[in-house]
Formats: sequence, C-alpha cells, structure tokens
Amino acid sequence: MNSWEGIDEFVAVAECGQFTAAADRLSLSSSQVSRQVARLEERLQTRLFYRSTRKVTLTEAGQTFLQHCQRLLDAREEALRVVGDLNSQPKGLLRMTCAVAYGERFIVPLVTEFMVRHPQLRVDIELSNRQLDLVHESLDMAIRLGRLQDSSLVAAKLAPRKMYLCAAPDYLMRYGRPHSLSELSRHNCLIGSSDTWSFKINQHETAQRVQGNWRCNSGQAVLDAALRGLGLCQLPDYYVLEHLRSGALISLLENHQPPNTAVWALYPQQRHLSPKVRQLVDFLKDGLAKRHEYAQ
Repeated sequence: MNSWEGIDEFVAVAECGQFTAAADRLSLSSSQVSRQVARLEERLQTRLFYRSTRKVTLTEAGQTFLQHCQRLLDAREEALRVVGDLNSQPKGLLRMTCAVAYGERFIVPLVTEFMVRHPQLRVDIELSNRQLDLVHESLDMAIRLGRLQDSSLVAAKLAPRKMYLCAAPDYLMRYGRPHSLSELSRHNCLIGSSDTWSFKINQHETAQRVQGNWRCNSGQAVLDAALRGLGLCQLPDYYVLEHLRSGALISLLENHQPPNTAVWALYPQQRHLSPKVRQLVDFLKDGLAKRHEYAQ
C-alpha cells in the first residue's frame, strides 16, 4: 500500500474543516475523500477527526499528525520544483545591484554575456556604492565586496578577495621601504573610500588609520596614483596583481597582509531559489574564476 495514500485528503480536510470543501479543492468526490481518510485512520489505528454533520475537528493525535504532514507535503512540492527547475531557462526580470567600479569592470560584462545565452531574461542593474536594501528595493540579488555584516540575506561566495599593500619602485627609491606598521605614519598613503586600512598582527586582524595628501573614492584612481609614484596604496588583488607581476608595483609588509575576504552574491532568504538567480550566481562564479585578475 502506498504510504502517502490519504495524506493529501487528510490535510485538505483539516485545513478546510469540511469533507465537501476538501473534495472541491482536490477535485474529488466527498465519498472518495472520506474513504481515503478512513483508510488512513485504520492504518494508523487512531482517530484523526471528530466528525459532526456540519464540520470536522482534529483530535489531539490529528493536530500532531497534521503538523508533520504539512511539512512532508511542503518538502515534496519543494523537491518537485527543484527538479523541474534544473533544466529551466532563466526568464523574466532580474533586478540586481553592485558597486559602481567593480560592477562596470567585472559584473556587468558577465551579466551581458549571460543575457546573450538566455534571451528570455531581462536585467535591471543598479550600480551604486550605497548598500541598497534588497527587500525594500525589490531587488533579486546584490554583489557585495569584502567582509559581510550580520544579515538575514543568503550569501554565496563568488571569488576570493585579497588585499595588498604596495607602492611603485620609484616611490620606494625616493622615500624608502616600510619594514613595520609603525613606519606607515612616515609615508604618504593614497586613501580611497576609507582612511582605515586592515592588517594582521599575531594572527589577528587589526585596523590602522593612515594619512596622506591624496584621496579619491575610486580604486582605479588610487591605482593610477600609486603607479605614478605618489605613495603607498592598499587595494584588492584584482586591481594590483597584474602590476605586481610586471614589477610596476612592489608588495609591502606581506607578513601583515590581512585575512582574505571575498566577493559575494547576496539574495533574500527564501525556500526555493529561482532559476534565474541560481544560474546567474553559478555563471558569475565561473566567469570570475577565469579572469586573469584572479589568477594567483
């Protein structure tokens, strides 16, 4: 005998409070619903309902059984949706946000390539350095950089993010190379969006305030200034690795390099992730892994 037999009917009767209403919901006859529930009670050797001419109410055993059955039916529907979505094509509108510079350089080109492969998809990308509220702004996904704050959002790691302290050889020839964190105060630090830089001391991350005569909230602008020998900079790997390999920049204080962070895809907590978001997250992860900026 099918162990699921009668469970759909039982849940429908419990939620509707009547056999006739449950039969209408299931597109079955009232007698068939009643028969299936009676057989279920017989198998369980317990009464699930108190029956009257007008309505039915759950027994104590029925109330307990209903909670478990509802979870079972929800899990069954979830499993069917997940399998059905494995081959589903992304379609409809996907709204997302990302920081301006990183989005222009990395994310938007990959999203454009993803759309070429999935022409039924429409995308609305909000490039902003403000951290937009996904729920309030009705956004499906956000790309965030660095260390995440506590959040109710689900986070999927797209790529590592390693910070480097570096400077051009010309600057180091003129002003010398720092050999300790305490020496940073003697150097001109090129400040980006924050004048607090992260370092590692005795396996613990610490923040140190720096100062200098140049500031701009653009990573690319900080990089350009560093390449021209204006001072020290602290930037993520995807800005500097190419220049470190060529010798245009020199890595400094590597024993104090802060712990790796990451590039993240964030989306609202939900029981079932839509194909468009799930497949785009996987595509972004693969696409970023192939870029030379991330090749260690």
